[in-house]
Amino acid sequence: MAQKWDVVIIGGGLAGFVAANYLAKRNLSILVLEKGKKVGGRARTDQIHEQYFNLGPHALSKKGKAMAILEELTIQVPGKSPKLGGVLVKEHLEYSAPFTPSGLLTTNLLNWKDRIEWANVLIKVISVNTKKLTTWTFEQWVQQTTESANIQSLLYLLGRLATYCHAPDQASAKIIVSHLKTVLNGVLYLDHGWQTIIDQLHNKAVVSGVQIETHKRVKHIAPLEQDSFKLVLSHDEEVFGKYVICTTGPYELQHMLGKKSNFPFTKMKPVKGATFDIALTQLPNPKKLFAMDINHPLYFSVHSNYARLSADAKNAVMHVFKYHHPDETINAKKVRDELEQFLEKIQPGWKNYEITSRFIPQITVNQRLPQIGDEKMLESCKRGIPGLYIAGDWASPDFILAEGAVSSAKQAAEDIMKKEKS
Repeated sequence: MAQKWDVVIIGGGLAGFVAANYLAKRNLSILVLEKGKKVGGRARTDQIHEQYFNLGPHALSKKGKAMAILEELTIQVPGKSPKLGGVLVKEHLEYSAPFTPSGLLTTNLLNWKDRIEWANVLIKVISVNTKKLTTWTFEQWVQQTTESANIQSLLYLLGRLATYCHAPDQASAKIIVSHLKTVLNGVLYLDHGWQTIIDQLHNKAVVSGVQIETHKRVKHIAPLEQDSFKLVLSHDEEVFGKYVICTTGPYELQHMLGKKSNFPFTKMKPVKGATFDIALTQLPNPKKLFAMDINHPLYFSVHSNYARLSADAKNAVMHVFKYHHPDETINAKKVRDELEQFLEKIQPGWKNYEITSRFIPQITVNQRLPQIGDEKMLESCKRGIPGLYIAGDWASPDFILAEGAVSSAKQAAEDIMKKEKS
């Protein structure tokens, strides 16, 4: 590995492999360094007792930027769209979710005046020009959109569902509403989990000549005078590259660059949550496939009704999730109790059918809570060190999550290809 590579990509996750596949078309020598023993990052899927568990609930937007780019790379995304129905829980009572015409007509959550306003608000969300929301927080936009407390609660709930962000007073309205518009066009749950995407990207990269090394943690990135970089790995191994694409989180990148780094990462906050991933031999209540709590940031969904996630098609694979506020202190036992109690409320007696489960009290869903002014900060990052490019769920000024990871990876690859042409 001591040879000099055209491009060294740090991180073998979604962003790393999208960038590698675009660059491989240009006959460049490419090395992907993954610190873990498996590739995939947070898009990997773990098989536990023949059940396919994503790292918490994952959904791919059908009309999003990520889907368009994956199609461009001829990646297949087998799966189905979940129905928009379900229940909303408020103060121990359950209501039909007003996300479909029938749900809107039958729900007791809203009075007739609120039902009409909610229908108009959904139309407004779909048609709003998000470029005009650059200076607004999501909370400010919600309060300007409606004075109804019920409808405000529904918008906050949909904002959490679309972005995992549970900080409307801090989050950018432009980003939250943009993702909300995309999600309202439908999502997919993927057969055998998101590993389906990773495996295809990985295999295409290998066939194209990309070299992939696992168990390779980068300790230090040092720019050299002759327009290249030296990367020092955990066992003091050295790798040289003309260009570097870093797909790690911002603080990990800052650590690799050392104290001399001028990258303005200090204001970034990660988006986090807790996930309880569980498989049952059957659902105690097979009619309840989706639920969210209006007053508490809790989510429940049975993904296996729409995607193949078990060796036995009769089994049910589901996720119970809590959206963490970025400033809260996490008590793992308390959070687990909350998630199990919420599951018990929706699927009473679930423990009698449990095959296996996994609880992760604090998982990073996105490396950056999108805030007002992030565009300038990210632009400053891109200009930081010539030849060093950033990609990942935090690196796009316009998107987060998979949309941000995939679009920033393509952009980084295109920027390098332009440089090579000039």
